[in-house]
Amino acid sequence: MVKKHSREIEWPTVALAAAVYAVLAGLVWFHSSLPWWVILPAGAYCAALHSSLQHEVLHGHPTGNRLLNEAMVFVTPTLWIPFARYKQLHLQHHNDANLTDPQLDPESYYMLPEHWAAVTGIRRTLYQVNQTLLGRMLIGPAVGIIRFWSAEFRDIAGGNRKTLQAWGWFALSAGITVWLVTQVAGMAFWQYYLLIAYPGISLALVRSYCEHQAAEAVEHRTIIVEASPFWSLLFLNNNLHVAHHTKPALAWYKLPAYYRSERDQLIARNNGYVMRGYREIFARFFVTAKEPVPYPHMDWLKKR
Repeated sequence: MVKKHSREIEWPTVALAAAVYAVLAGLVWFHSSLPWWVILPAGAYCAALHSSLQHEVLHGHPTGNRLLNEAMVFVTPTLWIPFARYKQLHLQHHNDANLTDPQLDPESYYMLPEHWAAVTGIRRTLYQVNQTLLGRMLIGPAVGIIRFWSAEFRDIAGGNRKTLQAWGWFALSAGITVWLVTQVAGMAFWQYYLLIAYPGISLALVRSYCEHQAAEAVEHRTIIVEASPFWSLLFLNNNLHVAHHTKPALAWYKLPAYYRSERDQLIARNNGYVMRGYREIFARFFVTAKEPVPYPHMDWLKKR
């Protein structure tokens, strides 16, 4: 008797993961003969796409085997967040009732007004710049790394063994990347980081920039971006973010069909928080902040 698999393997995701690693490997291996203006866009795109694949994996794709899924995205091109911590915090973020709450949503970019009042000098300026899309792409990775790593190391110093274990696995993952890049391919680490890793994080942050907004109604906090194929593939259709939050277990390549079938209802549900592509987002928010750093709806937040 043949034992049936508990779920079908999602081969498009498997193939995409293999393609991402293959392109990155090719760029790194042939770095000495490739111009920077080829390595940077292709490398950044693939590094950001790998982040999208990690997001897909933490939601249980592409197979029914968790360890196999996580092995597919174990080696990290961006070198910035332990997968286990990303998984834990992102699933916490999917508690929609807490979306954007600076105390309860780990992916919120807002601060409580009293915390913001204590931020002065260059730190205040950097946070304000980071609220523009240009700032999010230029300094957002550095700001995110400093804030996140500092909090993580404090957590480890406080005795959190689960966080320590996550960082241990991350050290192995990052170590493999650095070894392959510098020792096997002979690419300088600074070159890899500036041409692939850092801009990869920058591209990934384009998705999260408008992903959520502060609003009293839970349904009005999550965006829909009707993006071009370039961005839709990069973000694995997570630009249709209301659709993802509604059906978080739906595979990335099935989201567009679901969105098309439910488009009117989903737009009504999020009160028309829709962008007609990332060109609109760049035009509106490249140098203008979408919202302030201090949480703009404290009357709602205080009711909680």
